[in-house]
Formats: sequence, structure tokens, C-alpha cells
Amino acid sequence: MEQNMENRVYIKFPAITENERTARMMAAAFLTGLNPTVEEMDDVKTAVSEAVTNSIIHAYEDRKKKEECLVEVEFIRKGQRIEIIIIDYGKGIEDVKKAMEPLYTTKPKEERSGMGFSFMEAFMDELEVISVKGEGTRVIMKKMIGNRKD
Repeated sequence: MEQNMENRVYIKFPAITENERTARMMAAAFLTGLNPTVEEMDDVKTAVSEAVTNSIIHAYEDRKKKEECLVEVEFIRKGQRIEIIIIDYGKGIEDVKKAMEPLYTTKPKEERSGMGFSFMEAFMDELEVISVKGEGTRVIMKKMIGNRKD
């Protein structure tokens, strides 16, 4: 596969729990052509899983019909660099800085660890979270793949 190749894959799905697995599998399939290490593959799949789960669990929690709520994921490749954008149109995050603090959770009774953003930050090279209350959240994650000496 060409080193400087550019590619984009876009998926949109209902905000239901079983689609988190689909997003993980799409991430793995998208990365395969970059010949990632097992660690790189696991890191990206975990970050995608955390971001999509946040959208499913938190963004639409006040809506009764989750299947009518959507999560969008875009995978972008520019050479060996990937960018993954996860978008929801839910309630938004009131205080992004606070939400990104390790162990912060709005659902302590549901045994949520509050580590989602921390995992995304640890496993990806860059993380940006843009959220507007009442309009939704956009999570942008970037990572260089295969930048190693074999």
C-alpha cells in the first residue's frame, strides 16, 4: 500500500450499545492497511470504543428512543497518520475540562470509571473535544501508525 495514500471512511449508526463493537471492528479494518503493531491496533480500538460509548451512554441519556439518535464516525488516513472523528447530536458536555479529568463521572451509581477521556488521551497522540450544550459533541483523535524501527 502506498505510504502517502489518503483515504476516508464514514459510518453513521443508531446510538445503541451493540454498535460500539461495530465501530471497534471498523477501526481495526481501517488500520489494517497501515500494518500497525498489536499495541497500536489495541490503542486505537480502545480509544474509539471509549468515544463511541460516551456518545451512546451520555449524549442521548434523556431520550427514550435511542435507535433514533445517531453517532457518526469518520476515519481519515493521510499517509501513516490517522484521524478519527466521533460526533453525536446529544445534550453536549457542560464543562469539557471537568469531564476530561481522570475519575470524573456523571454516573457514579452505574459504576462508570470516569476514565474514558483519559484512555483516549493516553492511547492517541492528540485528543480534542468540542462540545456545545444542547447541540452535541465532536471528539477528534489523531495518531501516527507504524512509526517504528523494525
